[in-house]
Amino acid sequence: MIEEGRPLFLQIAETVEDSILAGGLAENDQAPSTNELAAFHRINPATAAKGVAMLTDKGVLVKRRGIGMFVAEGARDLLLAERREAFADRFLDPLLAEARKLGLDPDDLALLLRERATNTEGNPR
Repeated sequence: MIEEGRPLFLQIAETVEDSILAGGLAENDQAPSTNELAAFHRINPATAAKGVAMLTDKGVLVKRRGIGMFVAEGARDLLLAERREAFADRFLDPLLAEARKLGLDPDDLALLLRERATNTEGNPR
C-alpha cells in the first residue's frame, strides 16, 4: 500500500478518502483513529495524525470531543467534486489540447471515447 516517493501522510489521507468514496466509510461513521492507522500501516502516529489533520482541515472529517473522528456530512460529495476536478486537470485538459492540434471537435472525441470503451470492455489493453 505504501508507495515510495510520496509523503506518507498524503497516502494515509488518500486511503481514508478512498474508503469514503467506495462506501466503506459513510457520513457520520467513525473514522479510524490515528493510532489504528499508524499500527495498520506501521508508521509513526504523528505521520498518521498529519494525514487525519489534513482531512479535518478539508472538512472531510470532524472531531467529536472525547469520542473520535467521524466522516463529515457531505464528505463524499466534496471528495467526488475534488477528484473530478483533479481528473479534468490531469487528463482532460491535455486531451483537449491534443485534440485541438489534431482538429478533433468534442463530437469526434465523444465518438472515439465510446469506441474505445466498447472495444476495451472486458479486454483491457
